[in-house]
Order: sequence, then C-alpha cells, then structure tokens
Amino acid sequence: MGCQTEEEDVCEVLSVMRRIGICIGDATGIGPEVALKAVAAEGKEEDGFGYVLIGDREHLETLNEGLGLKLEFGAFEGGKGKILVHNPLGKSLPAGLGQGSAPAANAAMVWLKDTGERCLRGELKAMVTAPVNKEAIVRAGHSFVGQTEFLSQLAGAERTAMMLLGEDDRGRWLRVVLVTTHLPLKKVSENLTTGKVGLAIDLAARACADLRLARARIGVCGLNPHAGEGGHMGTEEQTVIGPAVKAAQERKLEVIGPVSADALFYYAYRGQYEVVVAMYHDQGLVPLKMIGFHTGVNWTLGLPFIRTSPDHGTAYDIAGQGKANPSSMVAAIRLAKSLAGTGH
Repeated sequence: MGCQTEEEDVCEVLSVMRRIGICIGDATGIGPEVALKAVAAEGKEEDGFGYVLIGDREHLETLNEGLGLKLEFGAFEGGKGKILVHNPLGKSLPAGLGQGSAPAANAAMVWLKDTGERCLRGELKAMVTAPVNKEAIVRAGHSFVGQTEFLSQLAGAERTAMMLLGEDDRGRWLRVVLVTTHLPLKKVSENLTTGKVGLAIDLAARACADLRLARARIGVCGLNPHAGEGGHMGTEEQTVIGPAVKAAQERKLEVIGPVSADALFYYAYRGQYEVVVAMYHDQGLVPLKMIGFHTGVNWTLGLPFIRTSPDHGTAYDIAGQGKANPSSMVAAIRLAKSLAGTGH
C-alpha cells in the first residue's frame, strides 16, 4: 500500500529503513519496559530494520535511563536513527499515574489508532502492540473488546482471526487459530457458525504459506467433550464444525476434524499438525501457554498489514520494577520482521 500525497514527506523519511511500529500500550503496565528491552536486543542486528516507538517520549527516556539500556532515540520528524519515538498526543502523560488510570487508557487508544493508521498508509512495514488493560479502557469510556477487534474495525477488515504461536525449549511449536475470541464461555456456542470455522481454517492455511512451512496440516477441535460423542454430548460438531471441515476438504485443504481437543493438542505438539483451530479462547490458549508462556505471540490474520503482539497482559504486579521478561515481545518483533521481509 503506497503513501498518500499528504503523507509523502513522512513516508520518504521512514522509507530509509524498513520501520516496525511498536505501540507501547498501557504506560502504567510492563509494555514500555518490554518494548525497550526487546528493541535493545533486536536493534543490535544489522538487518535493515528500524523501529518507531509510539508512545510517551519522556516516559520512555526515563525508563531507558533507569534500565541502563543506553538506547539512542532519534527524532521522528528528522527520521534519522535506528530507533525513533513519536507521541501523537503531543504532550507527556502526568507523572505518577496510577495503574489502569484513565489518562493512560486514553493515551493507549490514541497510540494504537495512530500506529494502525500509519500501517494503512504504508509508512510502517508492520506494527507490534504492547499490552493494554481492557477493563481500564472501557472504564475510561471507550467501546472496546480488544486490540484485534479494534484494528480489524479500523482497517475495515471483516475476515480476520487471531493466531497464537509459540515454541517450547526444545523448539517444538504450537500454532492455534481461534474461531471466537473475547467472549463469555456461555456465548461461544451461539456465536459459532460454519462460516467462522471455515474462515479460521482458510486463514490458518494461508498463515502456513506466509510462515514458509512445508505443509499446512490443520486439525480442528470439537466444541464439546469427546467432540460431542456423536451428538450425545452436543450437536455443534455435526451441525456447524463438521460441515466447515468438509467444505475445506473439498477446497483441497489438508484438514481433519472435529477432533476432541484433549487429544488433538497432544498430536499437534508431537508435530503431526502445523495448526490447530480452536473454538474459543481458553481452549486454544491454555495448551499454548503451557509450552510457550514466554515465547507466545499473537498474530492477527486477515488484516491488510502485519500486526503481532506479545501474548501476555499488563502485569501490573511487576510493572515499574525492571524485572519484566521481554521474550514474548522479542518473539513478536521477530515474527513481524520475518513476515515483512517476505513481502507479506
């Protein structure tokens, strides 16, 4: 996607390097800390990528000094340097904000929107989003379900899905695509449709190609225990999930299901499937975090730009203490660069 006329000056500046936008999220959580630590690690690589930290410059400079990272921040307007900082708010947040405060929540929304819009204009090759606090954002007066849903709406993308992927300490991967995301458990069944399951399967197959995997074997979970026991323990497998799998097979995709989730994840972990399609949030994320809690990445499939994020929250309990683990943020940045490098 090319630069718009009114943005040509910004695009020219940012095109010197392939820039990854990193939205720092909730300033009172660990997002800014893991962002800086990750950039400190990845910025050492001579790979042609640069970074734009989108957030509060004063806060980032204080944190940079406190962590002893000694990062050099270039001015966004000048565009010179490996690491640039831009604050679309135009002013710094007040010092001493309480965790989950309204100013921090409002700022997080401004930063998220700005980063997404810059991706849409082609100024950034990808965006990586640090965690936000959904409760704080809603409490501040925003209609908000999650960053995935917000960015999908911003981009006008109706066919999106969340992929979560991570590896264990022996390099064994799990990749999970969710059919439904941030829903109460009691609403999952009524929100499942054959179309949504089919979309998740299609996006999973496309993701395998983007990741340059040799195969795209996809296992689809059932919703109910034992995949419904032939209709004795629920009928969604027969009426919703099964037809979607059959239609995908007719499209020549390498997919099976519905399979009982407790067995399917075992076989996927052993390498028999590249992706598992899960019906709801915890069905997919519990096994993923069991094997890759510090390496998990959230990748939004179906957007017109690349968006990844670490698979953890704001972690208020350790925020400001300098001990947040940046591994998931590093993994999110690496995935974004890998996808951007392939011309995704």
